[in-house]
Amino acid sequence: MKYISTRGEAPALGFEDVLLTGLARDGGLYIPSEWPQLSRDEIKSFRGMSYQDVAFRVMKPFVCNAHSSISEDDFEAIVAKAYSTFRHKAVVPLAQLDSNEWMLELFHGPTLAFKDVALQLLGHLFDHVLTKQGRKVTIVGATSGDTGSAAIECVRDRACAEIFMLHPYGRVSDVQRKQMTTVLSPNVHNLAVDGNFDDCQAMVKALFNDLSFRDEITLSAVNSINWARVMAQIVYYFTSAVALGAPDREVSYSVPTGNFGDIYAGYVAQQMGLPIKQLVVATNRNDILTRVLTTGDYSVGTVSPTISPSMDIQVSSNFERLLFNLYNKQGDDVRRLMNNLSQSKSFTIDGPELAKAQQIFDALQVSEEDTEATIGQVYRESGQVIDPHTAVGVQAARRKNADAATPMVTLSTAHPAKFPEAVEKVTGRHPDLPAHMADLFEREERCDRLTHDLDALKSYIRENI
Repeated sequence: MKYISTRGEAPALGFEDVLLTGLARDGGLYIPSEWPQLSRDEIKSFRGMSYQDVAFRVMKPFVCNAHSSISEDDFEAIVAKAYSTFRHKAVVPLAQLDSNEWMLELFHGPTLAFKDVALQLLGHLFDHVLTKQGRKVTIVGATSGDTGSAAIECVRDRACAEIFMLHPYGRVSDVQRKQMTTVLSPNVHNLAVDGNFDDCQAMVKALFNDLSFRDEITLSAVNSINWARVMAQIVYYFTSAVALGAPDREVSYSVPTGNFGDIYAGYVAQQMGLPIKQLVVATNRNDILTRVLTTGDYSVGTVSPTISPSMDIQVSSNFERLLFNLYNKQGDDVRRLMNNLSQSKSFTIDGPELAKAQQIFDALQVSEEDTEATIGQVYRESGQVIDPHTAVGVQAARRKNADAATPMVTLSTAHPAKFPEAVEKVTGRHPDLPAHMADLFEREERCDRLTHDLDALKSYIRENI
């Protein structure tokens, strides 16, 4: 298996090069040249397996092949180490909300968010590959809240990398900020940027598109532009669906999303053979994904702060991967759309491609009022305390569920203690941080503030690597 760029003008690469490269040199995102296929019998064989064993089997075709030097034994050991840090033995357990309504708890990793599922693996992959090659990389990333702490956790104190993490000043929760800024490891650099998440993400992409600077600092990525992030997220669709009866029955999913990576992983699982009935895209009032999937209009608006800040995004990076699939892997079509986005901050998906997308995805925008109401409703009905992002997903699941006989799973993307004010306002209950993080607000912080200026960012990185 080789990996190709969504824009069609970068060389095809093997897995290790894609892991370290992040964004393709033509500005596109890497994607496998073909989807591995899992038969019904193979999927059925996952019943009763540990999460680690399923993860190894699902990801193996992407990693261990003729274009990679990572052996199956090494990869199996990497997977085992990555998920040994999770607090729940099932890694990502299911919780039942109603007779056929479920939550997939993705927040049992070190930083209490779904990003840990991918980034714990990514850290061990980086360590393995870079140590073997005797290299060091500079990781620069942008976060709307959860990616930052998970990325920092995955590479802190590792000799193979320096990490620079940008977050929008004043637009992440206090817990999210403290999880990043209290990591004092010498290879960790936190930057609070004057602007919103899209501003941070645009600067990171600009660094990748400056090829001379990129080569100068050996730039790499941990954001979901890195294919390995999406790859790791495919696994929990398989484990949860099998637990609910797949492949002998279909399962549906509702995914709160801003950058489209988490739900794109569900699309990939479906393409690999998992019988998924519905994929519901759940957005807050920053609803560009809902708009494009319902009308074809991808027009970038102004980011509006919400109580689900990790979804406060207008430019959704991973949507480009879906465009590549919708347009039958025609890089020139993707380039045309991305050029329109760059020039006029909008593009339109054509009729046949929009129809194709609508066959795969449902989409719904959830208001702030409905988000709060859902937190309260779930608490009253089940005693479960959920965070605002999960509430967006639950509300969309309930309003878009097309078949009550099909299990509907909402991806619960963050621990409620990451957003205590929003939760306590509705439930009257202050969600406590787990024991390993109980002293978070007593820890020393280290963070530098930066203007939204690319040259200033370049200078800061040069001075600190």
